[in-house]
Amino acid sequence: MKNTLIANFVMCALLAIISPVLDAQQNNLAYAVAWKQTAAEHAALYHQGFNVAKMQVEAAISKRSDFQKPLAVISDVDETLLLSNSYWGYMVGSGSDFFNDAEWDDWVEEDLFTPSPGSIEFAEFCRLNDVDIFYVTNRDQGESTFDLARRNLQTAGFGSVESDHLIVLRESSNKEIIQQQIMRDFEVVVLLGDNLNDFSRDYYVTDVDERRLLASENRSDFGVKNIIFPNPTDGHWLRAIFGESEPPASNTNREILHSAASRSAWQKAQN
Repeated sequence: MKNTLIANFVMCALLAIISPVLDAQQNNLAYAVAWKQTAAEHAALYHQGFNVAKMQVEAAISKRSDFQKPLAVISDVDETLLLSNSYWGYMVGSGSDFFNDAEWDDWVEEDLFTPSPGSIEFAEFCRLNDVDIFYVTNRDQGESTFDLARRNLQTAGFGSVESDHLIVLRESSNKEIIQQQIMRDFEVVVLLGDNLNDFSRDYYVTDVDERRLLASENRSDFGVKNIIFPNPTDGHWLRAIFGESEPPASNTNREILHSAASRSAWQKAQN
């Protein structure tokens, strides 16, 4: 009896030590965050996106006299121009596997964003060629949201951002209304984003197949009018899976995520 109690105690102690390690290894975010943090391919895709955007802007500059309005670019901010790698690293390190709004707000105030690869060079190219950049983002950190967003851009190296060129949507993710307003006064060459909803409200649907069909139907826009950047950790692609963009951490949602990841799966024949 004594030996059994000792053995049970030892087993419980081992599980207490091993379980956090196992949980960390099984974190749903681990693959995506590891890719964002380490993959040269991640950086290459950003350089590719900004190279394509620059080519489109160069083409517009070459025929600037054909346009009635000044040239402009409309860009999303988070995960397009600014990367939040240390936030996602913190999430994995702390054992969190779903976006946490409160932690995000605290992190944003720390002003730890880094510029995405190629973004500073592209912004400088636009500045030198008198092409306006409008920064349009949906965030909500309370009354300080606008000032935080501008400070984040400035700290990351985008210089002094004019107040009328930064639009912060606190209560909506619908950027199309703002884009249309800008297009009345500017010839918008390209739109930059990490989310299809950054380009059109049409993509704001809660069906995976419908979003994919829309992307296929609009394929001629990509690399021409719309430049998309990679983001495997958050965005409206999650809304199509869960019905909301920031689903809470729960075992049910983990099952939904795993089901989505295996929606196309090899059915191996049983021997």
